[in-house]
Amino acid sequence: MTVVFTSRSTSYLDSFREGLKPEQPLTVSAWADRYRMLSSRASSEPGPWRTNRTPYLKEPMDCLSTSSPVQKVVLMFCSQVGKTEAGSNWLGYVIHHAPGPLLAVQPTVEMAKRLSKQRLESMLQETPVLSDRIAPARSRDSGNTLFSKAFPGGMMLLTGANSATGLRSTPCRYIFCDEVDAFPSDVDGEGDPVALAEKRATTFARRKILLTSTPTVKDFSRIENEFERSDQRRYYIPCPSCGEYQYLKWPQLKWEKTDPSTAAYECEKCHERFSEMHKTSFLRKGEWRATAPGDGKVAGFHLSGLYSPLGWFSWQEMVEEWLRCKDDAPALKTFINTRLSETWAEDYVSAVSTEGLLDRVESYKPGTVPQKVILLTMGVDVQGGGGTKDQRLSVSVWGWAEGEEGWLIDHQTLMGDAHQADVWTALDLLVNADWVREDGVKMKISITAIDSGGLATMPVYQYCRTRLNLGVVAIKGASTRGQAPISRGKRIDINTKGKSLMGSVILYMVGSDTCKDALMGRVRHNKLNKEGPSPGYLHFHSETDESYFRELTAERQILKSNRSGFTVPTWVKKAGVPCERLDELVYAYAGLNLLYQRYPRSKIWLYHAKKLLNEPKKPSENKLNSKSNRSGRDYVNNW
Repeated sequence: MTVVFTSRSTSYLDSFREGLKPEQPLTVSAWADRYRMLSSRASSEPGPWRTNRTPYLKEPMDCLSTSSPVQKVVLMFCSQVGKTEAGSNWLGYVIHHAPGPLLAVQPTVEMAKRLSKQRLESMLQETPVLSDRIAPARSRDSGNTLFSKAFPGGMMLLTGANSATGLRSTPCRYIFCDEVDAFPSDVDGEGDPVALAEKRATTFARRKILLTSTPTVKDFSRIENEFERSDQRRYYIPCPSCGEYQYLKWPQLKWEKTDPSTAAYECEKCHERFSEMHKTSFLRKGEWRATAPGDGKVAGFHLSGLYSPLGWFSWQEMVEEWLRCKDDAPALKTFINTRLSETWAEDYVSAVSTEGLLDRVESYKPGTVPQKVILLTMGVDVQGGGGTKDQRLSVSVWGWAEGEEGWLIDHQTLMGDAHQADVWTALDLLVNADWVREDGVKMKISITAIDSGGLATMPVYQYCRTRLNLGVVAIKGASTRGQAPISRGKRIDINTKGKSLMGSVILYMVGSDTCKDALMGRVRHNKLNKEGPSPGYLHFHSETDESYFRELTAERQILKSNRSGFTVPTWVKKAGVPCERLDELVYAYAGLNLLYQRYPRSKIWLYHAKKLLNEPKKPSENKLNSKSNRSGRDYVNNW
């Protein structure tokens, strides 16, 4: 019998023979050096990949080679040192050299789509051996879509950690989970997304799993937990002076006072300092060393921004960033996570004791406005509703200067039912009062932010509606993470056609968590130095007592899972402790941020300082202000 082979059967036979061939010995780094091309759309240094540009990536990549016994690689890396490109090299290696089913997981489906469009497509197009195996996305029946890339011998699936369906996909030999600290703690009630993804590889004896991320919060960081269960490898480099091998630590980077250009690393053994001009040399001579016993199956790697190659992120830039953020807790957290690749302890308030804050009380009197103050804002918290005995307005006035340095000017409690006129008349005394600065300059409250979220919503709206020209605004707190300190504002009053009325009350939403993150971080970290207070420092007058600070620290931050399953820091109130003074500070700070919407942030302080000095002293327009140079505190006491 004669067998006739058609062109189609011949192609099947070729593919069958290709599948029978054993894998040739080749590491991921060798593959990248030989085949990988970097695109100008995704890299600052387009052209052929060179592992010797980032020598510290060689061993992590080679652990992902099929010849390595390592099954899981953990990269706890800082930002912008090449960890994502190392992952891309491994994906290209799998597609070209060791095909098999592969699952790539991003924190969200939207981010998986972005990865597919920006990084993968450019890599597939620019690297010839990959473009030969995966047809262009525009080709008919190409098998190349946003979330799947078919290639001979395998398929790459892309999904988000927030999609349980994507994580329950077909068994996969290779798993790549990128930025795992941004994954939700639970996905659709089915458990941890990393665990779900790793289960896809259970049936493969020669599986490979790659987990990468910058760390986030201590004790809740996935990448830190995975790293601590590994052999904890660190990159040791030789000192250019004595040759002693050591891994780079932030405290060993030294500079002269406030001159970042003098940044140099001090050897732990010989104490000689060397500049980063030696980076290219010592990075190529460096070696990974395990600092903990491991099982040979999980390899963990830690790398900080101190290792960033010459020409990327310099030591000088690192010091400059440190000097900018060291006194600002939110910015400092970002620096520690993304530059030092270390976790941050979310214990803002737990480290701030009432006793410690009492030591920060200063000598100026309540109602006194220090000379540095340029703007005044007031936060008003409405407590109690109809029928309660302790109905009141709780008020704090804060003064602000450049750098958001703040002074508690006054805090008072105005007793009265918010549904009656009397208590609002008392508040009028503060809103209209002249607040006399130490140099004799009279100041007005620029913004008065009143909480409308309680049981007196309509009285608050009515009060604000008729005093908009005095800077009195209605606000409502919102605890959405990442929200702006204060929104643009929305008119509440509408006509019969559903359209907003001119002159109606405007409601502003306040990002309460955002404000608390910034303010309580400053309460904890900011200090009075010899050179003066650090940016954002908060001052407290001489009569600030223990009860005030107890209310100021009445909330603490814990980690909770939100509705989407993501673990997020959340502010919760301590049982039995009122938090009115904290809320008033938040509202006053939101009022300051409202002024940023009206004036250029870079010019607001200079503009208002000149306005105060040049403003002519006019006769008072109302009887309250014509009596004397008394403060608003005096007016209310007399009332």
